[in-house]
Amino acid sequence: MIINHNIAALNTHRQLGSATNAQSKSMEKLASGLRINKAGDDAAGLAISEKMRGQIRGLDMGSKNAQDGISLIQTAEGALNETHSILQRMRELAVQASNDTNTTTEDRKALNDEFTELRNEIDRISEQTEFNTKKLLNGSVSSVTFQIGANSTQTLTVNLLKMDKVELGIDSIALNTGTAGDISAHISTLDDAINEVSDFRSNLGANQNRLEHTINNLNTASENLTAAESRIRDVDMAKEMMEQTKNSILSQAAQAMLAQANQQPQGVLQLLR
Repeated sequence: MIINHNIAALNTHRQLGSATNAQSKSMEKLASGLRINKAGDDAAGLAISEKMRGQIRGLDMGSKNAQDGISLIQTAEGALNETHSILQRMRELAVQASNDTNTTTEDRKALNDEFTELRNEIDRISEQTEFNTKKLLNGSVSSVTFQIGANSTQTLTVNLLKMDKVELGIDSIALNTGTAGDISAHISTLDDAINEVSDFRSNLGANQNRLEHTINNLNTASENLTAAESRIRDVDMAKEMMEQTKNSILSQAAQAMLAQANQQPQGVLQLLR
């Protein structure tokens, strides 16, 4: 029997420290809800989880960017819808002016006055349609690019066109000069302008539909990646509660055994009496 070194107490103290440390880790995991709170918990898992988190945030932001892109397209498309309506009215006026029943100067002037104001409104729409200060229809911007993914190459570019009276080829039309036959020829020019706006709107609509599908895909990808990241980083609460309970019991048992181990050297006193 020796008294300088209480091996049983030292061993029990080591076991107590191990149980207490494990209990502390379990409590940290239960309090945070995370299995990995620091690199020491799982170095490889932390690296994988952080990479996934970057992708998840990128996907979520890509979805928001796509929504902003839809808003921009809707702004341009709404303006073009009004341009379409104006062109249809201008065509109607041209058809009316080309009829020989409207041959007086007063008739033609009245029709041309409205025609001119409508044409000026097309220019105003072209110049003033903007999204977040970006002009969309005056030709200053030929395209816009949307970042619709988590990575640098995942973009979508939408072309923009100038939609003023010159670009539409209606700047020189007048309803108060020439014969009814001359004015009738302008109807074809207006048809071409209407078709040009229709083509542009169709392109914008196709891109809007594409962005809507992109949003659905990004949200699905984000959801699946979040689930995968959760399996790596989040703690299983039921399992960890069992671990915490086990470590708590071991800690209490180690404390009791340490008290017993510290009493063992007292037996030496019996030999000295």
